[in-house]
Amino acid sequence: MSPPGRPKGEYRSAQHEGSPMSGARGRTTAAACGLLLAGCATFSPDGGMDDVTKLAQERIGAPAAAVPVARDADAARARSDVLLRAPLTADAAVEVALLRNPGLRARLGELGLAEADLVQAGRLRNPVFAYSNKRNADVTQIDRAFLVNVAALVMMPLALEIEERRFAQARLAAAAEIVATAAAVRQAYVRAVAAQEMAAYAAQVVLSAEASSELARRMQQVGNWSRLAQMREQAYYAEATAQLARAQQAAVAEREQLTRLLGLTGPDVAFVLPAHLPDIPATPFAPVDAERVAMERRLDVQVARLDAEGVAKTLGLTRATRFVNVLEVGYTNESETGDARKNGYEIALELPLFDWGEARIARAETRYRQAMARTAEVAVNAQSEVREAYAGYRTAYDLAKHYRDEIVPLRKRIAEENLLRYNGMLIGVFELLADGREQTASVIAAIAATRDYWLADAALQLVLTGRSSGAVFAPSGEALALPASAAGRH
Repeated sequence: MSPPGRPKGEYRSAQHEGSPMSGARGRTTAAACGLLLAGCATFSPDGGMDDVTKLAQERIGAPAAAVPVARDADAARARSDVLLRAPLTADAAVEVALLRNPGLRARLGELGLAEADLVQAGRLRNPVFAYSNKRNADVTQIDRAFLVNVAALVMMPLALEIEERRFAQARLAAAAEIVATAAAVRQAYVRAVAAQEMAAYAAQVVLSAEASSELARRMQQVGNWSRLAQMREQAYYAEATAQLARAQQAAVAEREQLTRLLGLTGPDVAFVLPAHLPDIPATPFAPVDAERVAMERRLDVQVARLDAEGVAKTLGLTRATRFVNVLEVGYTNESETGDARKNGYEIALELPLFDWGEARIARAETRYRQAMARTAEVAVNAQSEVREAYAGYRTAYDLAKHYRDEIVPLRKRIAEENLLRYNGMLIGVFELLADGREQTASVIAAIAATRDYWLADAALQLVLTGRSSGAVFAPSGEALALPASAAGRH
């Protein structure tokens, strides 16, 4: 008899002792044991992290070596402490983030989940043991059944291939997370250093404005300066003081953003940033065939391709299991009081009476079309983002170079000429102070241009090899807005 509690819609047959199957029972059991041992998939020693590190290192360089170290909390802490003792460089900041950023560690945990799914797909489903005991007066009838899901066994290679592809996708996605984190840290580092440098120059503006305002007040007191001119100098000083407060707050905000990306708390937040951003390179970066490089190296493009291939494989599995989704074969025996034990086998087969699998096929085909459309979208967006990012990069480079080679040197020469004129008593002190303010404003604009260049450089590297940055960077032109000079209006 069949054990109680069987699903409806299944057909079962039983063949007892004396059938042809009884003589092959030993061979069947041995084969099942062999398949069971073959299906015991295991976890990899590194959890796939070696491949992830290699992919990331090809795109961000040496800091990616910190990813495996981050799995050892003590080693990660020791290495980050060494890096934080010296003024932080951009590469050191990236390495600290890869060691300490808790959000990145959480996202990399998806890799372990994908490997767990892969191991699960490579293991046979547990067999089912059914037992029933029925009594009628002095007669006891006992049924025993040991069933194995044959359909799952037959489909295991295809299911395993699908999960292997998903695990490969997870490795690419993990590498993309590392690359994106590195780009975000580099951009936050650039903003923090630039904001700190701008705040320092804003403090110089305040000192100059304070000296000018005090001089104007004294000259107005002795009658050598008009009240209107004195109030203009005082207003300039007040506006410069307000701007300094804004610049200092911006420096704090940018530093805290970097601190969050680094994953630092406690005494570690007192890390030291350099006083200046590095200078722009002598020549701009010129990628060769950038769109093709992006198609070959961008991790999100590779993930989209694997997703489409995986959905195609899933479609094949759906079609293969359209009619036979449950097929169980197993050994049974039956014993009854006063009778000899009856041994045999049992087969459970789901009959497609009501569900012929059309819905599963239609769903799988729709998912496949969606995956193909998403892959095309990622490819189109990647090519466009590369063109846009490179245009922004070249504009930022040209502007930074223009400030470095033209505007700042010219302002310096003007200041030197005005100092000579002041020494020759051809201009007054207020004209000299006003020229100093204009020179300081040019330097702050040059800092902003250098900042924009390094931001554009990080964005370009991300869209070339990593993934979409969401919004491609373009030079903003934002700098510290200094108050208009009060000189020359007296």
